[in-house]
Amino acid sequence: MSIINQNDPVERQNEKLLQIAQSLMRRVEQKNDQSGLAYQQFERAALLETQVRQRTKELERTLDLLQESNAQLEQANIETERARSNITEAIETIDEGFALFDHDERLVLFNSRFCRDIADIRDQLHEGLHFDDYVGLVSRSQHLPIPDDETPDDWAAQRLSRHSRDHVVFNVRLMWNRWLQISEHRTARGGTVILQTDVTDMMRSERKERDKMLHQQARILQATLDHLNQGVCIFDHNNRLVGWNKTMNRILALSPKPSIQDLPFSELLKKLENELTFHGDFDHERLIKWANRRSRRGRIAFEITRGDAQTLSVFGQEMPDRGFVISFTDVTSEREAARALSKMNETLERGVIARTEELGEALAEAERANASKSRFVAAASHDLLQPLSAAKLFMSSLSDRLQDPDALGVLGKAENALLGVENIIEALLDISKLDAGKAAFDMQPVPLSAILSPLRDELTPMARAKGLDLTIIDSSLSVVSDPGYLRRIVQNLIANAVKYTHEGRVIVGVRRNGASARVEVWDTGPGIAETDRQTIFQEFERLNQPTTSDGLGLGLAIVERAARGLGHDLSMWSSVGRGSCFSLNMPIASIGQTHGRGLPKVTADWGNALEGMIVLLAENDVAFANAMTLMIESHGAEVLSAHSAQEAIDLLGEIQLVPDVLLLDYQLGSGASGLDLYQDLLTQHGPVPAAIISADRSKELQQACADLSLRLLAKPVDKEKLLSFLSAIKDTETLYLVSG
Repeated sequence: MSIINQNDPVERQNEKLLQIAQSLMRRVEQKNDQSGLAYQQFERAALLETQVRQRTKELERTLDLLQESNAQLEQANIETERARSNITEAIETIDEGFALFDHDERLVLFNSRFCRDIADIRDQLHEGLHFDDYVGLVSRSQHLPIPDDETPDDWAAQRLSRHSRDHVVFNVRLMWNRWLQISEHRTARGGTVILQTDVTDMMRSERKERDKMLHQQARILQATLDHLNQGVCIFDHNNRLVGWNKTMNRILALSPKPSIQDLPFSELLKKLENELTFHGDFDHERLIKWANRRSRRGRIAFEITRGDAQTLSVFGQEMPDRGFVISFTDVTSEREAARALSKMNETLERGVIARTEELGEALAEAERANASKSRFVAAASHDLLQPLSAAKLFMSSLSDRLQDPDALGVLGKAENALLGVENIIEALLDISKLDAGKAAFDMQPVPLSAILSPLRDELTPMARAKGLDLTIIDSSLSVVSDPGYLRRIVQNLIANAVKYTHEGRVIVGVRRNGASARVEVWDTGPGIAETDRQTIFQEFERLNQPTTSDGLGLGLAIVERAARGLGHDLSMWSSVGRGSCFSLNMPIASIGQTHGRGLPKVTADWGNALEGMIVLLAENDVAFANAMTLMIESHGAEVLSAHSAQEAIDLLGEIQLVPDVLLLDYQLGSGASGLDLYQDLLTQHGPVPAAIISADRSKELQQACADLSLRLLAKPVDKEKLLSFLSAIKDTETLYLVSG
């Protein structure tokens, strides 16, 4: 058993050892006679003294270590305080508001810009503040405009839901139209760093640009509405009048704009109540109920009478934003015509009257549904095809008489130009189908040389007139596409490049891209800015064109629409000040595929292949009839020309001769058609080979010709197709005579 408690401090143990040694020494001195025992006590005292010295040294060494540790701790505290000061100074230099929460969601550090724009909570921020308490302070701040349908607790709950993610960025709107962007990121130790950036200027700029764009779109929409022949009223989700067109002013004689802008629908209807009379089971109350319906509104259509002389067809439909549009169409003339027709047929059976009214309504509805562009394109294309056919036939006849190679070359280029006009007119008809979603694509192998070579002859003069160098590199590749639409796309891309390039050159080439071929059109024009690269593919959009003499800006819109329908990738590269490149990617036709029907054919030398043949031509267009006559007679046939159905019947009755073949225009004027004329001649003279000539490409006409076993030749008439048809008939008759 030790006489020293080992749990005592070293100083206490040394003190006890000294006391024991002194006590033993006294005993040794008092008991001299006990020498043996005294010596033992002396030895023990000496041993204890050695232990005391050793423990003293250890204590001194421990004190030195303690002093050294205290010095290092003091230095560490100084460095920690210096680092904290540096961090504080660093975050103060940041332009954004900065805050750091530790893994226990307690606020550790923040700079003076943190929550600077939320002044009423700035003094309540302190180290140790919990994140939930911080969010609660912000949600109750007077600088935070909370919507009427939301409470501060709702806002706080939504804010804490974002806090659950590791990284989140969002914007917060403050009073006086100020905005803060909040960026919140989780640290490696589970803490949270928050950055607050003032984005007020950016948000205001974006809103200004958006308002400018909306204003421009509103102007375009207003111009479009003013172009309609229907009166249109637009109401917002609160049933207030926000817009109408000029036709509406004319139909309903509305008041000046400031007096009725934002007028509720019910009040507007009340202003017009004395002027309007509802027909059928649709009345004033039902219309008000439809407008005030909070659930989804169905479409409505009914008729009203304004005064005693004007009948309006009304159509209403809901918009995606819960507003609605009501259109008014003046159908007075249609209704008056229907009433007049009803009076003229009062003696007919009731079923006939009902059927007539039904057809009249269907006709009026069809006339309103047809777009003015489609009607114009169809009519203009038909009128243009007549003189174009005559020009092609005159030039075909001229080519058979010319011998000079230079003249033939010029004539060939002119024919290519006419072919380009023909393709454009046909493309216009197809484009109207594109708009209606009824376009039919005839996908077939198309050699690119058959597209590029004619375009070189057609567009080179236009490029030279501008002082540009147009280079179109030929290609031996064939692709799978629709030849008409493909030519239209490439023509538009090249023509656009020439139009917008003021100096330099335009290069067109084909690049093989694996199993596809890419037609590329490069130019040295002004280039297209990044912000305009989507705009140029929209209708009625043209860049850097202050006048309207260069068209309506439909070219690239048609290109984009046709390429999408064909399934071809259309892409663009551009650099402002250097130029642009438009490219069209198409699949390459396989080796086993043959060339399609839409490709150019090699012209045959017909000579006098039709010699001795008699042809009856019934055509009301004098120029086209003369061109057809000249071309057919140049190959040996005799042409009997008539300009109407009755003239054709009288001519055959007068000469008592049945022609070898009939060429009959579909529209002969005065309500007569080539089909009717053929049936009359069939009755009088029996079966005669015949063909109908028309610019009408409708399926109805094709079916009617098929039912009568008639050949249909489309205008502009292709010389090769016409001569092939006539030659085949002559060969059949010759074979019959020889065998007979």
